Amino acid sequence: MQRGNLLSWPAPPLQWIGHTELIISMRYSPDGSHIVSGSNDKTIRIWDAETGGVVGEPLEGHTERVTSVAYSPTGQHIISGSGDRTIRIWDAETGAAVDKPLEGHTACVRSVAYSPNGRRIISGSDDMTIRIWDTETGAAIGNPLQGHTLFVNAVACSPNGQHIISGSGDKTIRIWSAETGAVVGKPLRGHTGHVRSVAYSPDGQSIVSGSFDRTIRIWGANTGATVGKPLEGHTDRVWTVAYCPKGQHIISGSEDKTIRIWDAKTGAAIGKPLQGIPGMCIQLHALPMASTSSLAPVTRPFGCGIPRPVLQLATLWRATLTMCSVLLTPPMGNTSFLGPMTGPFESGMPRLVLRLATP
Repeated sequence: MQRGNLLSWPAPPLQWIGHTELIISMRYSPDGSHIVSGSNDKTIRIWDAETGGVVGEPLEGHTERVTSVAYSPTGQHIISGSGDRTIRIWDAETGAAVDKPLEGHTACVRSVAYSPNGRRIISGSDDMTIRIWDTETGAAIGNPLQGHTLFVNAVACSPNGQHIISGSGDKTIRIWSAETGAVVGKPLRGHTGHVRSVAYSPDGQSIVSGSFDRTIRIWGANTGATVGKPLEGHTDRVWTVAYCPKGQHIISGSEDKTIRIWDAKTGAAIGKPLQGIPGMCIQLHALPMASTSSLAPVTRPFGCGIPRPVLQLATLWRATLTMCSVLLTPPMGNTSFLGPMTGPFESGMPRLVLRLATP
C-alpha cells in the first residue's frame, strides 16, 4: 500500500476478518497506528491500521452489543459502552479489563468519551442521563446529569475540559459544566429530528450537530446561539459530524450514502458530495495528524468486485493517500458496481474513519 500520492482507483482494499456481527463503533488510536472497534457480537477488537490485521484476542466481557468505543488521550486505555448498561475500561496493550465495570446507568450506554486530560469518562445513555466517572477509581462523580427527555445519543467534552455537550432524541443539545454537572444556559433548539452527533471545534468556540432532520447546525459554544443557517444538502438522516483538526472544515455522513465537506466559517458546501458509499455513513473520526498535501479531485470508480462478506465486517480503503483512510462495513449484497466516488479532497483535510451500516 503506497502513501503520499494520489493512486489509481479503486484503491486495494484490506479485508478485516474478526467480528461476527455488525460493527457499531470504530476509533483511531491517538497516534493513528491502531483502530478499535465495537460490535453487535459483544466484543471489542484492536486492529493494525496499516495492515488491517487483528491485534491480540477479542476484548470480551460485555453481555450485550458494544455501542461505543474510545481511546484515552494517551492511547493507553480503551473504554467501551454497551447495551448491558455498563462501561468497561481496557488496557490497550494487553487487552485486559481494568478493574470492574462502571455501573450506574439503567439503560443502554449509547456514547462514551474521555475528557482531554484523561481523568474523566463521560457517558450518555438511553436512560436520558449523562454520567461522569473517575478513571482512577471507576466511581461516578456527582449525580447523573438530567434534563433530556429522550435517550442521549452523543456526548463530547470541550477541548479545555470545562464543558460537556450532549445530543438527544429530544431534538436538543445541552451544555453542562464538567466540574459541577450543572446545565449551562438553555437547551440548544432548532433541529426538528433526533440529534445523533455532536462535536466541538478544535478551539472550543463552536459546536456542530448532525440530526435526523437531514441538516447540520453550527452553534456558538459560549452563547448557544445558532451560527448562520442550517447546512443543507443531505437527502436523508445525518448520523455523524466532525471538525477537521484545524477547524476549517466540517465533515458529515448520512444515510443518503454520501459524505459532505463544509466550510466551517461560511457553511458553504465544498465541492460535490463524496458518493458511491456502499452503505449509510454512521460514524466518522478525524485524526489529529492530517496530511497537508494538496490533492486533485477524485473521480474514479469507488470499487468493483468487493466480495459479499462472510466474517469480514470491515474493509479499509486508502481512499486517496495518507490523508483519507475510510473504514467501511462491506455491503451485504451485490457489489459488482458501487458507483463513482467524487469530490475534492483539499489541503489540510483530515483522515477519516467511517463506520457504515448496510441494509
